[in-house]
Amino acid sequence: MPERTDQLTLNVNLQSFGQRPAAWQFGPTTPDTLISPQHWIESARAAERGLLDAVFFADQPALHNPDPRPGNPLEPITLAALITAATEHVGVIASASTTYNDPVELAERLLGTDVVSGGRLGWNIVTTYNQAVAGNFGLDAGPDRVTRYRRAADFVDAVTAVWDGAASGGDYRHSGEFYDIAGTTALGPSTQGHPVLFQAGGSSQGRDLAAQHADGVFTVELTLPRAIENYADLRRRAAASGRRDVPKITPGLSLVIGSTVSEARRRFDDFEVRVPDGYALRSLSNVLAHDATTLDVDSPIPPEVLDKPWDPDSHPASAGYRLTFLDWIQERRHQTIREILRDFGGYGSRIIVGTPEQIADDIELWFRSGAADGFNLMIDQFPHGLTVFADEVVPLLQAKGIHKREYDARTLRGAIGLPERIAVH
Repeated sequence: MPERTDQLTLNVNLQSFGQRPAAWQFGPTTPDTLISPQHWIESARAAERGLLDAVFFADQPALHNPDPRPGNPLEPITLAALITAATEHVGVIASASTTYNDPVELAERLLGTDVVSGGRLGWNIVTTYNQAVAGNFGLDAGPDRVTRYRRAADFVDAVTAVWDGAASGGDYRHSGEFYDIAGTTALGPSTQGHPVLFQAGGSSQGRDLAAQHADGVFTVELTLPRAIENYADLRRRAAASGRRDVPKITPGLSLVIGSTVSEARRRFDDFEVRVPDGYALRSLSNVLAHDATTLDVDSPIPPEVLDKPWDPDSHPASAGYRLTFLDWIQERRHQTIREILRDFGGYGSRIIVGTPEQIADDIELWFRSGAADGFNLMIDQFPHGLTVFADEVVPLLQAKGIHKREYDARTLRGAIGLPERIAVH
């Protein structure tokens, strides 16, 4: 494998009780666990124990049925302030929507949190395809996919204009397709200048947005050859946009860890048996754009379902997510739906059910093959699964020379290997 002189970028997605839908049934939980500061602090400290670069929070600004998977009721930037106050090194990447925020207000809220954290904040730029969110903001429906991404590009330019103003005396101005702003901010730059920009989106529009703006990219990759191809494509797009640097690319990776393969599989099965019937099929339905609960699980997916035309504008789910999974499913079209569902257990990312050694070897292979700069980890259950990763997988990665042995950067920007910005006062 080719030699790399850099090291892994490792983040962990703190998904309420864990990535497994039934994670809430393991360990002590109460009705108020997810609004307890200690729950989040304990998991963040486990990430710091493993020398991870950041913890990541998605945003869920709409109510949903908590059965079988309770969502996170706390807003991500609030959690960022909590966690950075209770830890010393680990960064926090907070999602915030370009569709349902004001750019000036969000710019100040993010920069203010970055300032008080000592430069440990990242912003995950999302456009929010979930139509259920629109009603929470007094709208009948959200914008279509093309409009969302056009607005997002202008929104990010407006936000960064405010941040540039903060670093150069306070005045800012931006005039674009959707936003025309001018004013003065009382904030100065943070230790890292301003929050690091992350983006998650595999569609063509999402890739262009990432290539132009992102310092880090969350992706969905299921096979090594396609991951290598997409990695190269995103780097080409970044170069074509005139950038001298390239974003760090971190696919999602779901993990269920056991001391032996059989132990890991028993743990996986113990999680899955507690999930209500139909949960995985409903997740598969989003990928197929077809109600999978109407299909025979002991037969392959019918060709008319697998090959039917798909209109991304009439199907609001992530286009990149769907196309990646559909490509993966095509390779398994001879398998029964029941067999596919077992390997589909990442519910949005590739999954490894195995030993620390298998996981470390797999991470090294993808890293050295040019498929990824690191991973956004999806841990089965918090904090236990994350502690096991820190104690049993991280030492193996360190022995391979691809994971840090200590925090040697003061900011999130420095931790993921980007040039430190010099704050201007």
